[in-house]
Amino acid sequence: MHLTRYTDYALRVLIYLAVKGEERATIHEIAESFGVSRNHLMKVVQDLSHRGYITTIRGKNGGMLLNRSPQEISLGALVRDTEHELGLVECLRDSNECIITPACRLKPILNEALGAFLAVLDQYTLADMLGKRQPQLARLMQIPISAP
Repeated sequence: MHLTRYTDYALRVLIYLAVKGEERATIHEIAESFGVSRNHLMKVVQDLSHRGYITTIRGKNGGMLLNRSPQEISLGALVRDTEHELGLVECLRDSNECIITPACRLKPILNEALGAFLAVLDQYTLADMLGKRQPQLARLMQIPISAP
């Protein structure tokens, strides 16, 4: 299984926002933190906002915040929402033209494997990804940690 850069960036945005907490973040600061393209992140952020994962606020003091708690963001659901092609091989895609599909056993085997992969991700949330490492993540992403 291979996840696209799009899903990778979606995960990074959500992790960043979760670590940032109630403070707003900008696309620019996330792009700087991860050393990734601001233009790619803009597309990801727009999609995450459209799907209700984040809230975006325009204007001088604008930015982004998580729209749900990290405990409510399922990794399996996020992958399903951001991966536009989960078909691992041609026979699992709508555009299947493989001539051996009617007799081949690969399709049900890979469907089972994909189901298992997603079932494991369904067991975890964004909060599980953070765990007790939130301070370490904040340091690595260069997010100032406010005193409690």
